[in-house]
Amino acid sequence: MMGNSLVKKAITNVVKQNIGIDVLLVVAICGVVITSLVPPQMLRYIIDHNLVPGSSDKLLSLALAYMGVLLFIGVFDCMKEAVLTVLGQKITREIRLDMMAKLANINALFFSTNESGNIVSRFTNDVDAINSLFTNGIVGMMIDCFKIIGIVVSIWMFSATLGMITLILLPIIYSITRLFQKKMLKAQIENRILVARVNNHISESLKNIQMIKVYSKESYMEQSYTERLLDNYQTVEKVNFYDSVFSPIILLIRAVVIAVIVVLSSKQLNILGISLGMVAASIDLISNLFTPIENLGMELQNIQQAVSGMHRVNDFYNEPEDDVKNSSLHMDGIVPKREELSLSFNDVTFQYEQGTEVLQDISVQLNPQDNVTFVGRTGVGKSTLFKLVMGLLKPTKGSITINGIDVYQIPNLEKRKIFGYVDQSFHTIPGTVAEQISLQDTSITREQIENALDFVGLTDYVGSLENGLDTQVHNDTLFSQGQRQLLAIARAIVTNPPILLLDEITANLDSITEEKVVSVLQKASNAHTILSISHRLSSMIASDTVVILENGRVKNAGSPEMLLQKDEWYRSHIALERLTWS
Repeated sequence: MMGNSLVKKAITNVVKQNIGIDVLLVVAICGVVITSLVPPQMLRYIIDHNLVPGSSDKLLSLALAYMGVLLFIGVFDCMKEAVLTVLGQKITREIRLDMMAKLANINALFFSTNESGNIVSRFTNDVDAINSLFTNGIVGMMIDCFKIIGIVVSIWMFSATLGMITLILLPIIYSITRLFQKKMLKAQIENRILVARVNNHISESLKNIQMIKVYSKESYMEQSYTERLLDNYQTVEKVNFYDSVFSPIILLIRAVVIAVIVVLSSKQLNILGISLGMVAASIDLISNLFTPIENLGMELQNIQQAVSGMHRVNDFYNEPEDDVKNSSLHMDGIVPKREELSLSFNDVTFQYEQGTEVLQDISVQLNPQDNVTFVGRTGVGKSTLFKLVMGLLKPTKGSITINGIDVYQIPNLEKRKIFGYVDQSFHTIPGTVAEQISLQDTSITREQIENALDFVGLTDYVGSLENGLDTQVHNDTLFSQGQRQLLAIARAIVTNPPILLLDEITANLDSITEEKVVSVLQKASNAHTILSISHRLSSMIASDTVVILENGRVKNAGSPEMLLQKDEWYRSHIALERLTWS
């Protein structure tokens, strides 16, 4: 797990960068361990030399010294907790920064196979669990182990027989601890997975809350949520069961051992041969012995949570990344002139991991300023094709090239200058109307934003807003559905890219709004190469070329007029749409 570990890397960096805090932690740990062994020895001395003989001359000073040692224990313990908290937060911050950097470079396939709630859970719950490894886990366990060693040595100094009893006891406690460790680790890993499912269900429910209310599916969503929550509850119950059983077992063993010490030290038996002060100190040491062992139960739980979190964080860190792009490629070198642009699909085949082929041997040649529409049944790979065009996914076989250059090798910084992508839903970002278009790209000028708005016909509407382009977009009610699609087009064309990709952008529009959006796109086709996906074939009848996909292959391709004559599937769909809209 630790071979290529984000957690190991973060810990190493934080330790190297905070030498002073590391030294302070070592001092605090040594102070806690050493001072915790002093009170039983002082108690033995007080009883044997002051209480039993009846001399109380030094009793007050010894009592004050005893209280002083307890105070030092508290000071060292407080120092330890403060230092651990600081180091834990630094490590947490380092892990999350590295995870965010990883997220920027991770392969797009990861987002196709992992739900958003699962990803969020790794950034929040799993990293918080790793933080507990340091604040309440491994360091505490290390301190308790040192305490146990010191206590065993102290008891052995009082009585070899009592020391032997203690040594026999330790393997029993270790076996019990190991058994619970295995059980709890399994339950914790299962719980991590189920927590991610619960988080994802909440996220998806909030995302689709309007649809849920419109179709009165609240009860269904509640039932589905309850089922997931119940599964999670059952795994938590397993963890709680192991934790609740562990402590009573330890307490029972401690009570039995203390009873044995008292019996063996009685006047009738006197097997141990120790003084009354040693008996009191031994009982105190035994109590101190079992206290860290009891703490091991809680520390063990925190460590199991951290280990399961580390598994998931390191799995995320080891996800495949995008291949290194050719940083020497720039837009001017890729597309020197728009009228010379050539986009080619060269025997493109693609399949997801351990899945069937989504696209097979796609070969299409696009000329400058072509308007090509890809059509076909749902699931034939149209959206996947767009991801391949933009270089988000790499073909399993073949390539997609612009003027002979593989699009997958184009740096991400150059892609917005080449591609403008319009989805069927417009996603806002926190910011002004202008920033909805520029996406806070400082290289995009105010004039470019105004020209993009003018192109899509939203200048007057935006000008009527309270602060115009500087109006803050706080919710989705500022723009209608049609205006949001026009904003999406403005966002795509603001950098004047030579290629526009349109993914079902009229799917959610009424016929009047659709006509307006299509007219804007027809105007854009005069200066751009346009690739579009459409289920509504009649709305894209003005395309130069229509490519029909079926079972991941090109079934037919040609002008709309030619396909009306030669392709039965295309002709029947056009006729059905005209009948529906009439």
